[in-house]
Amino acid sequence: MDESTISDPPFYETYKILLDKTQNDEQQHRINDEDHNKVEVDDVVVEECELPVIDLSRLEHGGRVEREECKLDIARASKEWGFFQVVNHGISSEILKRLRLEQEKVFKQPFAKKRKEDKFLNFSAGCYRWGAPSATCIRQISWSEAFHIPLSDILQASAAGSNTLRSTIEQFAATVSSLAHTLAGILAEKMGHNSSFFQENCLPSTCYLRLNRYPPCPLPFEVHGLMPHTDSDFLTILHQDQVGGLQLVKDGKWIAVKPNPDALIINIGDLFQAWSNGVYKSVEHRVVANPHVERFSTAYFFCPSQDTLIESCREPSVYRKFSFREYRQQVQNDVQKSGSKIGLRRFLQSSS
Repeated sequence: MDESTISDPPFYETYKILLDKTQNDEQQHRINDEDHNKVEVDDVVVEECELPVIDLSRLEHGGRVEREECKLDIARASKEWGFFQVVNHGISSEILKRLRLEQEKVFKQPFAKKRKEDKFLNFSAGCYRWGAPSATCIRQISWSEAFHIPLSDILQASAAGSNTLRSTIEQFAATVSSLAHTLAGILAEKMGHNSSFFQENCLPSTCYLRLNRYPPCPLPFEVHGLMPHTDSDFLTILHQDQVGGLQLVKDGKWIAVKPNPDALIINIGDLFQAWSNGVYKSVEHRVVANPHVERFSTAYFFCPSQDTLIESCREPSVYRKFSFREYRQQVQNDVQKSGSKIGLRRFLQSSS
């Protein structure tokens, strides 16, 4: 096959040593088990559940009591789950469908072309990502590809006549940004603060959009679609397809999120956990690989400017003060050194 027409990243070729070692180890385990008449059973049971579903139409059309109950539901889910779903969220199904179509089109482009996204789409260099360059073992490989796009790229190009992908992203970002500010304002209110911090620091130009594709994976039980992590933002708004694969930690165990075609998924990020002094939870989550079908999702990351100072809104503070730039740099350093993110533990008062 002509390499110039292949759309999938070269996962196997790149991680051949790690993958071959895993397959050889598995074969040896099977031989040993047969010799000892053993049957190996995976003791990690992943239950499927539906996240709390919050109807946001109560904010606009409900009475005073209904509006307050809706806000309390949002705060409660952010404390107890770190994740929830919203319906009647104000983002039209037409925009979501169009975004998905454009997303499929861009990922079907040849891999060689996608690697040159600065020329191909006029995005900033480095927007296209795949795999896990810092992986030191098979469990750190992410069998996925993504365009991680600063929305400043979209805004700068929009005046010059955007292509269809750009204009669709711009429409989606405008509506999802409003939703993010609404949710952040409610969460701030329930901590006894107003939303001015987010209005001043989380601008359209400081946020990011990530288009994800998870190709079928031949080793779905050994390799993640996206390895376990927490998000390094205030909150994330996710639109996913119906394939499933998103899992999160609840009460010390992994649970699978049941897809809801009418809902967007909201999850709390590290910055909100630090800002709320640990009241709102940034929860570890992952995407499991699928051996048969591809999966698509779109994530909007609600981020401040690089120089924004993150400090607790309550005292005594669990975390020391840090800038968003400092936090991102520390995360990058840790991933490069160990292959994994350490995150907020680096910024605990006791470790300063």
